[in-house]
Amino acid sequence: MNALAALRSAWRALATNLMRSMLTMLGIIIGVAAVITTIAIGSGAQQRVAEQIKGLGSNVMLVLPGAQTAGGVRLGAQTGQALTEEDAYAIAREVPEVQVAAPTSRTGTQIVAGNANWATSAFGMTPDYLEARDWPLASGRTFEPGEVSGSGKVALIGQTVAAQLFGDADPIDQVIRVNKVLLTVVGVLGRKGQNSFGQDQDDVVMVPISTFRNRIQGQAVGKLKRVGSISVKVREGVSMKLAEDNIRELLRQRHRLQPGTDDDFSVRNLTELLQAQEASSRVLALLLAAVAGVSLVVGGIGIMNIMLVSVTERTREIGLRRAVGARSRDILAQFLIEAVTLSLVGGAIGIVLGAAATWAVAYFAGWQVAMSAGAIALAVCFSAGVGVFFGFYPARRAAALLPIQALRYE
Repeated sequence: MNALAALRSAWRALATNLMRSMLTMLGIIIGVAAVITTIAIGSGAQQRVAEQIKGLGSNVMLVLPGAQTAGGVRLGAQTGQALTEEDAYAIAREVPEVQVAAPTSRTGTQIVAGNANWATSAFGMTPDYLEARDWPLASGRTFEPGEVSGSGKVALIGQTVAAQLFGDADPIDQVIRVNKVLLTVVGVLGRKGQNSFGQDQDDVVMVPISTFRNRIQGQAVGKLKRVGSISVKVREGVSMKLAEDNIRELLRQRHRLQPGTDDDFSVRNLTELLQAQEASSRVLALLLAAVAGVSLVVGGIGIMNIMLVSVTERTREIGLRRAVGARSRDILAQFLIEAVTLSLVGGAIGIVLGAAATWAVAYFAGWQVAMSAGAIALAVCFSAGVGVFFGFYPARRAAALLPIQALRYE
């Protein structure tokens, strides 16, 4: 018996009991579909975290004001006003591990351009902020040193703001009004997308920090140059922990904090937080895939049970085949092909079902998914392996039957 004849015989045997074959494949179908869907969801979650890390920038830390205390009551995180522009410049100057340290302040505002207007966030910053965030410009230029120090009436806008205010027109050299201050758009930021909190990072307008302080917020001359946060980029190959410790020690000295007192600021390693989130999503994806893999094992056990029943039902047929010259390996091949066929057909249906389930999750739940060819190949190979593994014992048992005993079987 050649391979083609064995395959035709296996197909006839499976088609004879079509309903039983379909029920046998059900476990494989569910298992393959579950594996593909869970891997797609897990891969999508990892891709989203990777995009957030890329959007954040590499080796980034954020220094924030600490908690304010009033009447012995601590008012919560970031309620204090302990950070200044000078703190940022001192960090960049005195901490050797730091590449740049950019002071930033933020407020909500309404922007007007011609007949269009848009509610967004206004950032006061220095060009170092773009370097810290690895944020390139899509067009135009960044701020010049004189504009940063002299409250220049210039602005950078994000992609969302550009689309809302100017549509398809070129925003460069256009005039916008922010809190009654007329500003000239000198650059458009590259697209960043959403951050880890789901906020649109492209919905922003950036101005020199002196412009923000003196013109938009209107602080009095001589008042301390308070800032809302300091974005710090650590040099490549340098320990983030060492940089964090040095930043903390420097700020405690500058703020004249006594030993044993709490910091009036906080330092957050954003890259490590997102990497921890990525590791968690990876572990969760592996866990879900392992649970889905159990379905494949259960489906394989079902195949083995049905194949054992098939061997019992077809004992006399096996005896007749052996009597007319079929060899043990022919019988082994026939039953093994039946088991593998059940697995592969079930796997193919499972792939279609898994792709449909993945699309449904992305469409209705709005989750980011990533179905790869590798996941499909893994599911197919696993289903074929299940067929070989669980079909070998029944096939070997059928091949081991003696012709005389098989012909006498009732």
